[in-house]
Amino acid sequence: AHPAAVAVSPDGSTLLVQARKTALRQVCVAAPPPPPSFAPIVVPPSTFSADMAKTWGDASLPQGMVTFLVGDDEERVEHVTKANLCARSPVFRTMFGIGMKERDAAEVTVRNTDLATFTALVRYLCTDQLDLGEEEGGRAQRALDLRELAQMYQVPRLELLCAQALQESVAPATAVPLLEAAHTTGDGRLLAQCRRYVADHAAEVRASGGVEQLRDLGVAKGLLGDALDQVAELKGTVAARDVELEKVRA
Repeated sequence: AHPAAVAVSPDGSTLLVQARKTALRQVCVAAPPPPPSFAPIVVPPSTFSADMAKTWGDASLPQGMVTFLVGDDEERVEHVTKANLCARSPVFRTMFGIGMKERDAAEVTVRNTDLATFTALVRYLCTDQLDLGEEEGGRAQRALDLRELAQMYQVPRLELLCAQALQESVAPATAVPLLEAAHTTGDGRLLAQCRRYVADHAAEVRASGGVEQLRDLGVAKGLLGDALDQVAELKGTVAARDVELEKVRA
């Protein structure tokens, strides 16, 4: 006998079948997979006031200011107080320490970064303010670059703020570039979040040009594997439903 009516629950886990002259029969096909869960990144309270207090009464701190010449074009970040930098970053404390050539230098060259990112680092150290710019896509890239500098200059709270910004930046237009960046840097948490986002919002990511943005073969293979897993899971669910329907018809 064929069922008189069939309905599927919104989450796809339950099949409701009514045969002629019988009550509804509930068939549990499969438990839905739990939604992805990413614990929020906890950023500790600011230590800015305590750090600035260290600049009072410490004779070992350097005097005066420094101008940084940033990148290959040696763009200038001018007149930054050395003592403030030392109070906020152990790397600067070492750089401007007693016996180091930078201690009395008026200019210091900084390679392997750009002016905007290094300026954002200096602004955070001197004001405790995070500046990632205004453009959505640009903010994600700035957060990636600034997090790298935060690691380099041993500023853990800034590193967490950048990681938090990256978590909030995952969107159709940024998911693939962030996925590739996470793969390159070994950021497993961001990698998992981006993979899940691409899987759940495939149409939006494709419409935003995400497929065309793919450059890393390893990432492409991973996304293909995710898609094949989803197809296999869907086929399994459909097959299970077909089996249950045949049982009802019998």
